[in-house]
Amino acid sequence: MKSKNISALKLRHIRLRKRVVGTSDRPRLSVHFSGQHIYAQVINDSLGVTIASVSTTEKSLRAEGLAGANAACASKVGRLMAERARAREVSSVVFDRGGFRFHGKVRALADAARAGGLNF
Repeated sequence: MKSKNISALKLRHIRLRKRVVGTSDRPRLSVHFSGQHIYAQVINDSLGVTIASVSTTEKSLRAEGLAGANAACASKVGRLMAERARAREVSSVVFDRGGFRFHGKVRALADAARAGGLNF
C-alpha cells in the first residue's frame, strides 16, 4: 500500500483505529458518510461481528424522505442506531468517527445517539 495513494481521510481513520477498539463490553460505533448516504454500525471487534446497523439506504428511511447525507438525516440515523443497539442490550459504546471531523453531521449523529440512550 503506497502512502501517497491514500487519501487524508483514510490516513486519519487508520490513525484513529490504532486507539479505538470495540470489545464485548463496549463495542465500537462506526460512522461513514458518503456523498449521498450515511452509514452507522455497532461492531464487536474482538469477535468480528456487527451487532446493529443503520443506513439511509434502508427503505424505512427513504419512505420518510430521509435519503440524503445532511445533519437532519444524521440525527435520525443516530436515534435509530441507539434504538437498535439498546434492543441488542448495548448501552455503552466507543465512538469511531471514521476520520471525519467532529462537527456537523458527525456531531448531529453522536448527539442523537446519546439522546437515544447510548453512552460514550
